[in-house]
Amino acid sequence: MENKSINLHFLGAAGTVTGSKYLIETEDKKIMIDCGLFQGLKSLRELNWNYLPIDVTTLDAVLLTHGHLDHVGFLPRLMKMGFKGIVYGTPPTLEIAEIILRDSAKIQEEDAERANKEKFTKHSPAEPLYDTYDVEQVLERFVNVHPDKWMEFGNNIKARWQFNGHILGATFIELDVYDKRIVFSGDIGRNDDLLLETPKRPEKADILLIESTYGGKKHIDEDIEELLKTIINHTIEKGGNLIIPSFAVERTQTIMYILWKLHKENKIPSIPMIMDSPMGAHVLDVFQKYHEWHKLSIQEFKEITRLFKVVESYKETWEVINNTKSKIIIAGSGMITGGRVLTYLKQLAKKPETSVLLVGYQAEGTRGRQLLEGAEEIKIHGKYVPVKAEIYNCQSLSAHADQSELLEWASGIKNKPEKVFIVHGEQSSADAFRVKLKDEFDWDATIPSLNSIEEI
Repeated sequence: MENKSINLHFLGAAGTVTGSKYLIETEDKKIMIDCGLFQGLKSLRELNWNYLPIDVTTLDAVLLTHGHLDHVGFLPRLMKMGFKGIVYGTPPTLEIAEIILRDSAKIQEEDAERANKEKFTKHSPAEPLYDTYDVEQVLERFVNVHPDKWMEFGNNIKARWQFNGHILGATFIELDVYDKRIVFSGDIGRNDDLLLETPKRPEKADILLIESTYGGKKHIDEDIEELLKTIINHTIEKGGNLIIPSFAVERTQTIMYILWKLHKENKIPSIPMIMDSPMGAHVLDVFQKYHEWHKLSIQEFKEITRLFKVVESYKETWEVINNTKSKIIIAGSGMITGGRVLTYLKQLAKKPETSVLLVGYQAEGTRGRQLLEGAEEIKIHGKYVPVKAEIYNCQSLSAHADQSELLEWASGIKNKPEKVFIVHGEQSSADAFRVKLKDEFDWDATIPSLNSIEEI
């Protein structure tokens, strides 16, 4: 007689936002949904060095909802632990994942080298979590899937990827196992995104895992064009630079679009606009390749890219810094955890004429969160940098659905789920969303703990 038990393992993004990893285990299949890095607090980042509490060698596949680091960044570690299966995702997701993984490995290699050279490490020697070679091993496992089409994974198991906004290529995943439909929300996008269409909604879910990044909040209805115009003009009057730490995927392209619009409508002076993110430059190529996944016309895309100087080398980064004229600089990373933006802030954050605009979610323990909360200094490359720059925050550019949009997304489900798990959110957000789901739908939801196992 066939064993129809299903175990669901919460290996990440349980009680916290980052590190998305979930395992569906049946008698004859083990399928992981997402495989992300923990980010933010040191206690979370240290988890990336741990072996998973499962036998990785028995995993059949990893299904990716989208290409962000906190959903794909653990893949090279998984390979080092003995993973031999296939990694599935939409074509844009896999291309973005490749860009992000290569960039992640390079940053980790450079950070380890710098730590050893400047001796600001407790480890001797400091080593990267994984390197470029490890990433190459992962890329050989990538296989494209077609959205909206079911894919079979053996007896009584099939999966479907459905458009979910958020970033290029992002999806939610429906997994039919035996007679149950398990829905993994991934990261749910906004209804009125400037570049992407409104997310689709699942119609059925026996088991639902739903993100809660903004489960306790509603995004402020702000005029982003007016806000940017004001900040830019104020920064020019001060004779300073506007630095926008930005996520290379989607946020960078959205900001470029808004700045292009302001420039085209003569709402801001004509000043140099710099995009200093090697990863962001590669993502622009993916946008150009998959134009059916976003709203921009080919002509608009060409005009936007012509407006910006794309920095190619670290030498050019220093040329931008040494140029004292006012300019707008978009640089990775969005939560200021690494990347080129650290170099800019190390030199310019101490200047009161500098403006810094934060444009997305800032996780606990990141430099972005510290700036958001008014830190007077931040630590970069082992040294403390005083913060005299003016710090601004824009919430409306978040790529994550807020509470009302999450509820709207969930309202498409016609049946009452047997079990609802609230994931990918800090405790306060998850709990607020749990209460809201009960009030709105009479759904009893659970906030799982890390490494817990549920029989479903």
